[in-house]
Amino acid sequence: MLRRRLNRLFGGDEKRVDSRTIYVGNRPCPATETFIPPKFCDNRIVSSKYTIWNFLPKNLFEQFRRIANFYFLIIFLVQVIVDTPTSPVTSGLPLFFVITVTAIKQGYEDWLRHKADSEVNKYPVRVLEDGQPARKDSEKIKVGDIVEVVEDETFPCDLILLQSSRDDDTCFVTTASLDGESNHKTHYTVPDMEKDLQSLSATIECEQPQPDLYKFVGRMHIYKPEHDPAVRSLGPENLLLKGATLKNTKKIYGVAVYTGMETKMALNYQGKSQKRSAVEKSINAFLLVYLCILISKAVVCTTLKYVWQSQDGQDEPWYNQKTEKEKGTILYVKMFTDFLSFMVLFNFIIPVSMYVTVEMQKFLGSFFITWDRDFFDPEIEEGALVNTSDLNEELGQVEYVFTDKTGTLTQNNMEFIECCIDGFQYTAFSSELDSFCVTDGPVSTFQEKAGREKEELFLRALCLCHTVQVKEAGPDELGGDQVDGPASEPLRPAEQRGFIASSPDEVALVKGAMRYGFTFLGLESKTMKIKNWQNDVEEYELLHVLNFDPVRRRMSVIVRSKSGDTLLFCKGADSSIFPRVRPEEVERIRMHVQRSATEGYRTLCVAYKRLSVDEYAAADAGLREARLALQDREEKLMAVYNQVETAMSLIGATAVEDRLQEEAAQTMEALQGAGMKVWVLTGDKMETAKSTCYACRLFRRSTELLELTVRTLESGGRRREEMLHDLLFDFHRKAVQDAPPARAGVNRSWSSANPEYGFIVDGAALALVMNPSPDTNCSRYRSLFLQICQNCTAVLCCRMAPLQKAQIVKMVKNSKGSPITLSIGDGANDVSMILEAHVGIGKIPSALLGEKSGRCGGGCARVSASVCAAGVKGKEGRQAVRNSDYAIPKLKHLRKLLLAHGHLYYIRIAHLVQYFFYKNLCFILPQFLYQFFCGCSQQPLYDAAYLTMYNICFTSMPILAYSLLEQQIAIEVLLDNATLYRDIAKNAMLRWGPFLYWTVLAVFQGLIFFFGVKYLFSNPALQDNGQVFGNWSYGTIVFTVLVFTVTLKLALDTRHWTWINHFVIWGSLAFYVVFSFFWGGIIWPFLKQQRLYFVFFNMLSSVSAWLVIILLIVLSLLPDILLGVLRKPRGPHTQQLSKESLLYVDRSPW
Repeated sequence: MLRRRLNRLFGGDEKRVDSRTIYVGNRPCPATETFIPPKFCDNRIVSSKYTIWNFLPKNLFEQFRRIANFYFLIIFLVQVIVDTPTSPVTSGLPLFFVITVTAIKQGYEDWLRHKADSEVNKYPVRVLEDGQPARKDSEKIKVGDIVEVVEDETFPCDLILLQSSRDDDTCFVTTASLDGESNHKTHYTVPDMEKDLQSLSATIECEQPQPDLYKFVGRMHIYKPEHDPAVRSLGPENLLLKGATLKNTKKIYGVAVYTGMETKMALNYQGKSQKRSAVEKSINAFLLVYLCILISKAVVCTTLKYVWQSQDGQDEPWYNQKTEKEKGTILYVKMFTDFLSFMVLFNFIIPVSMYVTVEMQKFLGSFFITWDRDFFDPEIEEGALVNTSDLNEELGQVEYVFTDKTGTLTQNNMEFIECCIDGFQYTAFSSELDSFCVTDGPVSTFQEKAGREKEELFLRALCLCHTVQVKEAGPDELGGDQVDGPASEPLRPAEQRGFIASSPDEVALVKGAMRYGFTFLGLESKTMKIKNWQNDVEEYELLHVLNFDPVRRRMSVIVRSKSGDTLLFCKGADSSIFPRVRPEEVERIRMHVQRSATEGYRTLCVAYKRLSVDEYAAADAGLREARLALQDREEKLMAVYNQVETAMSLIGATAVEDRLQEEAAQTMEALQGAGMKVWVLTGDKMETAKSTCYACRLFRRSTELLELTVRTLESGGRRREEMLHDLLFDFHRKAVQDAPPARAGVNRSWSSANPEYGFIVDGAALALVMNPSPDTNCSRYRSLFLQICQNCTAVLCCRMAPLQKAQIVKMVKNSKGSPITLSIGDGANDVSMILEAHVGIGKIPSALLGEKSGRCGGGCARVSASVCAAGVKGKEGRQAVRNSDYAIPKLKHLRKLLLAHGHLYYIRIAHLVQYFFYKNLCFILPQFLYQFFCGCSQQPLYDAAYLTMYNICFTSMPILAYSLLEQQIAIEVLLDNATLYRDIAKNAMLRWGPFLYWTVLAVFQGLIFFFGVKYLFSNPALQDNGQVFGNWSYGTIVFTVLVFTVTLKLALDTRHWTWINHFVIWGSLAFYVVFSFFWGGIIWPFLKQQRLYFVFFNMLSSVSAWLVIILLIVLSLLPDILLGVLRKPRGPHTQQLSKESLLYVDRSPW
């Protein structure tokens, strides 16, 4: 990776040329030429942040970026260099503790990432060296190596397929971890490839690494003795991507073309960046305010000191003569050192120990997530995981949720629900009348079945119009039966038959036809076999497959029956099929399609056409010519497809359901009720994703969908850029300009008076928005697009590349207001958006489904288990989990993670931050006021032991316990009332209003402390023997009132009492008293001077001191007591919460 960056920086090969040449097997071609091995990056994957060499400087740099850390470093250096009234230990010790604890925590978390990377890089692979297989670590694969991969293994790098164990020179792969599609895709070997790879002499010329998963351009030169080099074109159908998994193929051989950080998966990987929470930003803002207060105090005291000394006799009194060195000091230098001394004296107003407490609160608080029994999934025997504890409070501030679809919202398990044939409704669960039953009657007026001929034609279409393959399995799985053998041989039971396909709905349709008695037996040598109701085997020659694409939104097959009839079967979206059939046929089917779509099912229409000899000859010639074209191949194929798919007859329609994750709809509703906007980002097809959004209740019946896709951009017959401009402005007018202003706290309803809009965009349209042509206004398009998205109730982004997902998240994250974003996904294709969002959630893949493996039906259950062993529990299958901040086993757990844990974490840490600033201002304000009564002489009010231990020992444990255990509202109430989440939105508890309240309270109590004790000292004799208290007694009384007041203030704020709270609150007060007795009651030999010797004893011997301490504590806490008694609860949930508030009294959530 370093070499690649240096090459780009200094003009290396990759910058000068647009292609690379790869020598297959790293052998010279031809052998007579001089072989100079090209330099490419190795196959290591790096997701860690630090190395053993840069950890210390890099970590220290990041920590000293914090204002408080940097400030205390400066103060420590000032104390070391300049003669100050306090010891350097008072600042150096807390700073060292903070830096050390934080470094250990972050180092441990990065060590876990190193460990995970090592598992991937050290994974053993098989490579052909001199024709013999050799085992080596994955990180040692070089570009040009021939790699062997067996079934259920993931590809260790990007490979060109050279050889397959299948007879048809194909292999099947799943790319779930790359694009979210778990279904099997077919890839092809290079045509006319030699079987003996040892003697293969070839080079590959291909494009430089680029992140688009669906594009690849290259060519292969094959050298043979005494022959001209043979040239073969290479495309994406020949490229096996790193992270994909080999399926239904025993073994393949491929040559490595992209390795390591140059693979398409790695190029779609968003680099790690330091995530900082909104709370930390608020802390930095508050620190700047307190730093200004500190500087102001130091300036005031320095000025008053020299005003005092300017009076006669005050600069050099008879009892304090200046030394010769002091007399020779320049005035301005002396003023500057005095200013620094006052800065040191007041520096405790900046709470450096707060960072220690915050780090401990985050680290210890994260265990409550892992210990939560509700997050434990017995199926995979795992609970929630916390990879980064720095963002706990961000869980309570989420405004946008970006979720993957496949494997996150859905189980990716399609199920055939019902169908409509010639206007008659059929369910998948009836067995009457040859497995068919009229359930709702026809859409027309006749209560009768569709004819048997139409029913058989419909079922044949379902069995033939697809790219499904029958799952190959060993003898143990089949029990000796042959799937593709003659009809006389025994067949596998229908319920045990396994299928693989490029789309899950294709499997569902084939299995649906199987329920009705038509069974697809498989494809062998271009012959498709099906078994009909009479158990007769029908054979059809597969002539052409017209593949599905998002523009046509349909696919077709052309087959020839034994009788010689040439048939075209077509299935696709209703909007794609209806214009190509007779209008009178449409009306019989339309109502069924609309009703099924409303119920959230994925609908497909089925049509057919008989081709004459001339029609087929023209279509065959056009298809062959288009497939040989090197330029504009897709456009030429599209023209032929559109020509042949006309004048068809509509047979019927199907309804398929994609099963949702457990409680997916309820979870999405709860998140929207909490004020979050949910966006679905998926690499899947639009139709499937749209159905999922309806099923999850993200889209409702009343939702008007605004579609910005390739289909809509090409529908007007104009240039895409022109259509994009018109559509964006039209959508902006609808969703933004004409929309009524949104009211805070208003929930969505099924019958809303205001129109609701849902926005659908695909990857190609997004690319035009993000990277338009040079003559268009890029920023204007992005602004319109973002405004439309933000004013829609839900947004669906389909056909997204992984990097595009990250672009969407980044666009919203950097928008006005900097909203807090959360991304959740379960595959490697989701890693980029997980890393880009403020909070990244990884869904732990299911043990049954594997990583988006799905259940392809029946016999695939055992295959899924093997996927789990090799992928999910292995190296590539948990990439989303490894790179996330948090990981949960099920989607439904996201509800409690945000609404309960996030809510409580935010309240706790917000109170912690405000409390720390409050108690430190209470601590330093009397010290500042004391300077007015001691001639601004920098005389400390408190003993050095009190200065050092105030934040470390006396007041640290109660607030730490509070920030870990407090529950102002019971978890059950938070889960039942999602709108409570809105009360803390937009960092509500750390805004300037609450900060000002805490600051005013601290100033009030600081004034009470100082002037209350000053009033006590107006009586010269406070002891029974007539002795007078000194300045250290004064400071000790102030400090005692201070410690008791700030601790009891926290006790008043505590709503959820546990034995731990009692122990730390009363224990801290007892520790202070005991420490003061011992510190002042014993002569310590290591102290040069002991200022507090018997001071605490003498103070407690005075009844007046006791009385003043008690009165001042009560008077200081009186505002809080009165507010708690007089303040009325506010908000829409007041009555409900008042009834349910007792839930938290004796109940702990963990």
